[in-house]
Amino acid sequence: MNYNDLADLMFSDVTETIEDLEKRFPKRDLPDGALVTRFAPSPTGFLHTGSLFTSLIAYKFAKDTNGVFYIRLEDTDTKREIEGSGKDLLKQLREFGIVPMEGYLGDSEKGNYGPYKQSDRAMIYRTVIKALVKKGKAYPCFCTQSDLEELRNKQEAQKITPGYYGQYAKCRNIPVDEAINRIKNGEPYVVRFKSSGNHENKITVHDLIRGNLELSQNDQDIVILKSDGLPTYHFAHAVDDHFMRTNCVTRGEEWLSSLPIHIELFNALGFELPQYAHLPVIMKLDNGNRRKLSKRKDDEAAVSYFLKDGYPSEALIEYLLTIANSNYEEWKAEHKTTSNDEFKLSFDKMSLDGALFDIMKLKFISKEILSRMSKEEITARALTWAKKYDSNLLDLITRDEQYFMSIMNIEREKENPRKDYEKFSDIFPIIKFFYKDYYLELMKNELPFNPFIDKEVTKSLLNEFVDTLDLSLDEQNWFNSLKELGKKYKFAESNKIYKQNKDLYIGHVGDVAEILRITLTSSKQSPNLYYVLQILGKDQIRERIDFVINNKL
Repeated sequence: MNYNDLADLMFSDVTETIEDLEKRFPKRDLPDGALVTRFAPSPTGFLHTGSLFTSLIAYKFAKDTNGVFYIRLEDTDTKREIEGSGKDLLKQLREFGIVPMEGYLGDSEKGNYGPYKQSDRAMIYRTVIKALVKKGKAYPCFCTQSDLEELRNKQEAQKITPGYYGQYAKCRNIPVDEAINRIKNGEPYVVRFKSSGNHENKITVHDLIRGNLELSQNDQDIVILKSDGLPTYHFAHAVDDHFMRTNCVTRGEEWLSSLPIHIELFNALGFELPQYAHLPVIMKLDNGNRRKLSKRKDDEAAVSYFLKDGYPSEALIEYLLTIANSNYEEWKAEHKTTSNDEFKLSFDKMSLDGALFDIMKLKFISKEILSRMSKEEITARALTWAKKYDSNLLDLITRDEQYFMSIMNIEREKENPRKDYEKFSDIFPIIKFFYKDYYLELMKNELPFNPFIDKEVTKSLLNEFVDTLDLSLDEQNWFNSLKELGKKYKFAESNKIYKQNKDLYIGHVGDVAEILRITLTSSKQSPNLYYVLQILGKDQIRERIDFVINNKL
């Protein structure tokens, strides 16, 4: 009996060879320098912010180099799989503009290098493992869970590096005849890769971001085929990336420790090694300590958090690009309205250290993006978001879309547009005062009028304001008229004049504007007061002033 006999027994259903697979999945016909990249999620939960970052990098490099970005679903961990999460991941990626050129598409697949679900690729893995067994580079392992626990306990007691390797790999030297008999007797087994490495030896590997790295060789006889007939991540990774012709693997730096395993597998299989780029992970400060964003602890670890909170998807993408390349912010400042497709990513500009997630920077970017939208675009985007997340905002928009659009257009059509909103969820609380029912609801609260200004002065000023209001004036002339009105009631025409002669004045023109703002909106803060007046119109202004005078002063 020899290795061929063992392989034929273990994989009697396999009729193809590695050579057959090479013909079925030929090298891609792409231009020089084109990168074939992938995002390979597991259907085990939500789309993590770190995974969005990783997929963005892979997608961008493929586009920048006229290559191919594909999605492969790594669904071999059946115990952790959450039904439907694979499709949800794809849907969320699309919301961020990341669309695969080929691969797993949820209900279908696109491309000539599939199947793109690992659970559908069983025969490919079995074909390759059969070839390894024939070469004596893989073997059946009959160790039970208790055998492995006993081995680990002994190693820990003797302070020996734990694992299944060398002299501690009980089944690696079982004679072929014995292995065949045990399989024929129905004894359960897994298949392990027979490592030829020694962890005391070093290998040098080049990383596109980190340069040359010196790592310990792999010497573990890792499991490559589980007892359920599905491969492990490490083995499937090597087989899939080879036959899907991936030539650039972008992934988080937490996978660096696995690199020696993958290199040894590629070498043992005679496959060309892809380039690797291990990306910085996104970190968070926790009691002064940096740690990776946690699915369990951090809301911002899930991209759904940002979508639900109303950040435009492109804001998170732009923020992640600031993490990806150190020169992106400078480029964006010079190309504010240019598509990010025009920015070319560079491995040389990537940080080696994990970036701290900066919510304030994200908010700044989001404000910029929302302010650059036309009134039509922000209305349409707000409507789409509100349909899913905010019934109150949806109600306001659908009451009168043109009225809502006029509110959104306040100081929007100018060189430096107003930045009232950080995200779509900010819109409703900021603008609801424009609507009579919500205004009356707000009026149930105590109004923050300045207690040092006499109420009778406030009443008279408000009455005269509405009696003399001319909405045909431009903003500057309107403000001048407000100064003149204030002067009649002993308000200085500027804060500077007031500070120089406080004994002569009740306050300054800013206090007059504040009285009006509180009366019309219930708050000291609102969009530009001039445009608030223009949108409300004289009848609504008079009604609100009368209400406040009669009920709140």
